[in-house]
Amino acid sequence: MQATGKGTTFEMEQTYLTLEETLHGIGPRDEHAVDICRKRWDSIAKPLHSLGWLEDAIARIAGAQHTPDVRTDRKILVPLCADNGIVAEGVTQTGQEVTAIVAENFLDEKSCAAIMCREAGADIFPVDVGMAVDTPRVEKRKTAYGTKNFALEPAMTEQECIHTIETGIHLVGELREKGYCLIATGEMGIGNTTTSSAVAASLLNVPAEKMTGKGAGLSASGLEKKIKVIQDAILRWDLTRQTPLTILSHVGGFDLAGMVGMYLGGAYYHVPVLVDGFISSVAALTAIRMCPDARGYMLASHVSKEPAARLVLQETGLAPVIDGGLCLGEGSGAVAVFPLIEMGARIYRQMSTFEDISIEAYQPL
Repeated sequence: MQATGKGTTFEMEQTYLTLEETLHGIGPRDEHAVDICRKRWDSIAKPLHSLGWLEDAIARIAGAQHTPDVRTDRKILVPLCADNGIVAEGVTQTGQEVTAIVAENFLDEKSCAAIMCREAGADIFPVDVGMAVDTPRVEKRKTAYGTKNFALEPAMTEQECIHTIETGIHLVGELREKGYCLIATGEMGIGNTTTSSAVAASLLNVPAEKMTGKGAGLSASGLEKKIKVIQDAILRWDLTRQTPLTILSHVGGFDLAGMVGMYLGGAYYHVPVLVDGFISSVAALTAIRMCPDARGYMLASHVSKEPAARLVLQETGLAPVIDGGLCLGEGSGAVAVFPLIEMGARIYRQMSTFEDISIEAYQPL
């Protein structure tokens, strides 16, 4: 796939897995591997279940990887970068030019997420799935040069939406071939709290004002405009009655669509994928609505400060480990959890069992 010029869309390739093939190929996580993992935890010389989320996270990884011999050694954050035509409606504090600046900063360790990746021992791989401009170094998998303004017309065609989902699926396949065993989702795109709120309100059939916050910083009047733009679009296309794919194509963004693909790709390729904050959670919920078995291959990292974040996470059925008021995006919350997972994995692999140290094991009561 390659964009051919300003304003043009992708040229469809048929060289990789389609969305339909992916959905048909996804099965449940491996519950046998989960059970073996939990038995190993119970045999370790410590009080039963005393590491809480850490134990559950390693068990979820075992189920996702279809083996109790969990791997956590090669970790990567994939921020999907895209622009959103809805910014023309004044729903953001900054302009689209910020998307490209931050996307390049990922590669210079000048962004929060990139610095956190360095400290967590993880790689970072920003991908342009729909920025309004080309940048020198960011990997280009561009569907189009930004979405349309959904206040006037659907954000993207259904074909563009499917293609971007397939791009996300393909990225996971590539990363698995390179040896990565744990992937964090991230995003960068001015206007994407608006698209995410619109998708979430449509999926959950709740009023836009309950799902919409100030994003990176809006005035009270700006927030009112943002809510109105979202609610008008939902009513115009009757989105609460539509399929997840129709909702995503009408009011979503390329970054959201790409993350949906990454969650589905994680389920298809048996690679656990970490959910970041509100925007990533909306993409995760969309993927789960498209394929409920995909949930078994996801881990939640944190609950964002965005107003609807907790409600969206509850709908996914995923339990976060951090509730610290984070709302930066970029994948920062997911990366913050990498060291916790690594600590849990090392205890799981290395700590003595009750049998090793010849003491009586704790018994469930």
